[in-house]
Amino acid sequence: MKIGVISDTHLRESNSPSVQPLKEILKKHFHGVDMILHAGDVGDLKFLNWLSSIAPTYAVWGNMDSFEVKQALPDKRVIELKEFKVGLTHGWGPPWGLAERVRSKFDENINCLVFGHSHQPFNEFERGVLYFNPGTPTDRQFATVNTIGILTVEEGIKGEIIYL
Repeated sequence: MKIGVISDTHLRESNSPSVQPLKEILKKHFHGVDMILHAGDVGDLKFLNWLSSIAPTYAVWGNMDSFEVKQALPDKRVIELKEFKVGLTHGWGPPWGLAERVRSKFDENINCLVFGHSHQPFNEFERGVLYFNPGTPTDRQFATVNTIGILTVEEGIKGEIIYL
Protein backbone atom coordinates (compact mmCIF):
# COMPACT_ATOMS: atom_id res chain seq x y z
CA MET A 1 0.00 0.00 0.00
CA LYS A 2 1.35 3.43 -0.97
CA ILE A 3 0.20 6.62 0.79
CA GLY A 4 0.88 10.21 -0.25
CA VAL A 5 1.56 12.51 2.71
CA ILE A 6 1.41 16.30 2.73
CA SER A 7 1.15 19.06 5.32
CA ASP A 8 1.32 22.81 5.75
CA THR A 9 0.10 23.84 2.31
CA HIS A 10 -1.41 27.07 3.70
CA LEU A 11 -3.38 27.61 0.48
CA ARG A 12 -5.84 30.48 0.38
CA GLU A 13 -7.09 30.07 -3.19
CA SER A 14 -6.50 26.54 -4.42
CA ASN A 15 -7.84 27.38 -7.89
CA SER A 16 -5.45 30.27 -8.52
CA PRO A 17 -2.91 29.91 -11.35
CA SER A 18 -0.05 30.10 -8.84
CA VAL A 19 -1.17 26.77 -7.33
CA GLN A 20 -1.08 24.93 -10.66
CA PRO A 21 2.66 24.02 -10.44
CA LEU A 22 2.03 22.42 -7.02
CA LYS A 23 -0.89 20.44 -8.42
CA GLU A 24 1.27 19.16 -11.27
CA ILE A 25 3.98 18.07 -8.81
CA LEU A 26 1.42 16.27 -6.65
CA LYS A 27 -0.19 14.56 -9.65
CA LYS A 28 3.24 13.21 -10.57
CA HIS A 29 4.36 12.05 -7.11
CA PHE A 30 0.96 10.88 -5.83
CA HIS A 31 0.00 9.05 -9.04
CA GLY A 32 -1.11 5.54 -8.08
CA VAL A 33 -1.26 6.10 -4.32
CA ASP A 34 -3.98 4.26 -2.40
CA MET A 35 -4.75 7.29 -0.22
CA ILE A 36 -3.50 10.73 0.78
CA LEU A 37 -3.00 12.07 4.31
CA HIS A 38 -2.91 15.84 4.94
CA ALA A 39 -1.52 16.76 8.37
CA GLY A 40 -3.15 20.19 8.68
CA ASP A 41 -2.77 23.84 7.82
CA VAL A 42 -4.66 23.06 4.64
CA GLY A 43 -5.85 26.60 4.03
CA ASP A 44 -8.59 25.84 1.49
CA LEU A 45 -11.09 22.98 1.65
CA LYS A 46 -11.32 23.04 -2.15
CA PHE A 47 -7.73 21.81 -2.20
CA LEU A 48 -8.76 18.72 -0.23
CA ASN A 49 -11.52 18.10 -2.76
CA TRP A 50 -8.93 18.33 -5.51
CA LEU A 51 -6.61 15.88 -3.66
CA SER A 52 -9.59 13.50 -3.38
CA SER A 53 -9.69 13.38 -7.17
CA ILE A 54 -6.26 11.65 -7.01
CA ALA A 55 -7.06 9.25 -4.14
CA PRO A 56 -9.22 9.08 -1.00
CA THR A 57 -7.96 11.86 1.27
CA TYR A 58 -7.96 12.06 5.07
CA ALA A 59 -7.04 15.33 6.76
CA VAL A 60 -6.93 17.13 10.09
CA TRP A 61 -6.98 20.84 10.84
CA GLY A 62 -3.92 22.83 11.85
CA ASN A 63 -3.39 25.87 14.04
CA MET A 64 -3.41 28.28 11.08
CA ASP A 65 -6.57 26.89 9.46
CA SER A 66 -9.74 28.95 9.24
CA PHE A 67 -12.86 28.40 11.32
CA GLU A 68 -14.45 26.80 8.24
CA VAL A 69 -11.66 24.21 7.97
CA LYS A 70 -11.71 23.54 11.73
CA GLN A 71 -15.47 22.93 11.55
CA ALA A 72 -15.05 20.46 8.67
CA LEU A 73 -12.07 18.44 9.96
CA PRO A 74 -11.08 16.76 13.23
CA ASP A 75 -7.89 17.69 15.09
CA LYS A 76 -6.71 14.06 15.10
CA ARG A 77 -7.53 10.75 13.43
CA VAL A 78 -6.46 7.13 13.62
CA ILE A 79 -6.42 5.31 10.29
CA GLU A 80 -6.16 1.53 10.17
CA LEU A 81 -4.01 0.18 7.34
CA LYS A 82 -3.83 -3.60 7.28
CA GLU A 83 -2.73 -4.50 10.83
CA PHE A 84 -1.19 -1.07 11.44
CA LYS A 85 -2.62 2.05 13.09
CA VAL A 86 -1.53 5.48 11.83
CA GLY A 87 -2.17 8.54 13.98
CA LEU A 88 -2.70 11.81 12.09
CA THR A 89 -2.54 15.25 13.73
CA HIS A 90 -0.98 18.64 13.09
CA GLY A 91 1.05 19.76 16.11
CA TRP A 92 1.57 22.90 18.16
CA GLY A 93 4.22 24.89 19.95
CA PRO A 94 7.94 25.21 19.21
CA PRO A 95 9.68 22.74 16.88
CA TRP A 96 11.82 21.13 19.62
CA GLY A 97 9.94 18.35 21.40
CA LEU A 98 7.19 18.34 18.76
CA ALA A 99 7.21 14.56 18.21
CA GLU A 100 6.69 13.91 21.93
CA ARG A 101 3.90 16.50 22.16
CA VAL A 102 1.95 15.07 19.24
CA ARG A 103 2.35 11.53 20.59
CA SER A 104 0.57 12.65 23.78
CA LYS A 105 -2.66 13.17 21.76
CA PHE A 106 -3.03 9.42 21.16
CA ASP A 107 -4.04 7.01 23.92
CA GLU A 108 -4.18 4.02 21.60
CA ASN A 109 -1.21 2.04 20.38
CA ILE A 110 -0.13 3.41 17.02
CA ASN A 111 2.59 2.21 14.67
CA CYS A 112 3.10 5.51 12.86
CA LEU A 113 2.43 9.12 13.76
CA VAL A 114 2.03 11.59 10.90
CA PHE A 115 2.22 15.25 11.88
CA GLY A 116 3.10 18.67 10.49
CA HIS A 117 3.42 22.17 12.00
CA SER A 118 7.22 22.61 11.97
CA HIS A 119 7.52 22.77 8.14
CA GLN A 120 10.60 20.53 8.57
CA PRO A 121 10.69 16.95 7.27
CA PHE A 122 11.14 14.26 9.91
CA ASN A 123 11.31 10.49 9.33
CA GLU A 124 12.51 8.53 12.36
CA PHE A 125 11.61 5.46 14.38
CA GLU A 126 11.48 5.90 18.14
CA ARG A 127 10.51 3.00 20.42
CA GLY A 128 8.95 1.09 17.52
CA VAL A 129 6.84 4.02 16.24
CA LEU A 130 7.56 5.81 12.97
CA TYR A 131 7.32 9.59 13.46
CA PHE A 132 6.76 11.14 10.04
CA ASN A 133 6.47 14.80 9.12
CA PRO A 134 6.37 15.44 5.35
CA GLY A 135 7.47 19.07 5.76
CA THR A 136 5.84 21.66 3.51
CA PRO A 137 5.60 21.89 -0.27
CA THR A 138 4.87 25.64 -0.30
CA ASP A 139 6.63 27.59 2.48
CA ARG A 140 9.65 29.59 1.37
CA GLN A 141 10.01 31.69 4.51
CA PHE A 142 10.54 29.21 7.38
CA ALA A 143 11.43 26.03 5.47
CA THR A 144 14.91 25.49 4.10
CA VAL A 145 13.52 22.93 1.62
CA ASN A 146 10.11 22.09 0.17
CA THR A 147 9.02 18.49 0.65
CA ILE A 148 6.18 15.97 0.63
CA GLY A 149 6.22 12.33 1.68
CA ILE A 150 5.30 8.77 0.83
CA LEU A 151 4.49 6.03 3.32
CA THR A 152 4.76 2.43 2.16
CA VAL A 153 2.86 -0.18 4.15
CA GLU A 154 3.87 -3.79 3.58
CA GLU A 155 5.26 -6.02 6.35
CA GLY A 156 6.03 -2.76 8.14
CA ILE A 157 5.68 0.98 7.57
CA LYS A 158 8.44 2.89 5.81
CA GLY A 159 8.59 6.65 5.22
CA GLU A 160 10.22 8.52 2.36
CA ILE A 161 10.75 12.28 2.13
CA ILE A 162 10.52 13.68 -1.40
CA TYR A 163 12.47 16.87 -2.02
CA LEU A 164 10.77 19.15 -4.52
